[in-house]
Amino acid sequence: MTPQKRALDIVLALLLIVPAIPILVILMVLLLITEGRPLFYVSERMKTPTQGFSLIKLRTMRVGASDGGVTGGNKSNAIPPVYRALRKSRLDELPQLWNVLRGDMSFVGPRPPLRTYVDDFPDLYAEVLRNRPGITGLASLRFHQHEEQILAACSTPAQTDHAYRTRCVPRKATLDLIYQRQQSLCFDLALIWETAGRPFRRK
Repeated sequence: MTPQKRALDIVLALLLIVPAIPILVILMVLLLITEGRPLFYVSERMKTPTQGFSLIKLRTMRVGASDGGVTGGNKSNAIPPVYRALRKSRLDELPQLWNVLRGDMSFVGPRPPLRTYVDDFPDLYAEVLRNRPGITGLASLRFHQHEEQILAACSTPAQTDHAYRTRCVPRKATLDLIYQRQQSLCFDLALIWETAGRPFRRK
């Protein structure tokens, strides 16, 4: 990560934390009332091919639901309506501002993968994770909706895992590597702007 990219991450994270805190408090109270504890979901993700970190999100699944990090149609009953709204708006990712400040993530980059996929696709992720993982990115913006459609059609954990490995991992990696070749501060700002406006855009 270049010093300029790191500086952009720190400045943006500090600017967003102040308005994010009251929103986060409101969401936590709402989740506490409707679904109870725990309020946060912490999971290992990889920031390099060999180094993991603890990714923090608001919990968006019922307690006890199995979590392999990839959400397929087999998990649809474990996601109450309030959690679906959080996922759609991406407000569940507000705690990741802390990951950005810590240097675990950038604002823009590939979505941080699970260790199992990095171990199973070592050559691919050796290239993808040359960039620090991000909250948003080219693959997130261009492929996320299609990925949701692919995984929603899966009815078992095995189907979800197979679809993710064979249909999602390669396509996302292609987009992540395109971003890597074209990466610049202006490109990052354009992707951040597009991400910020996405919840308000009609489909």
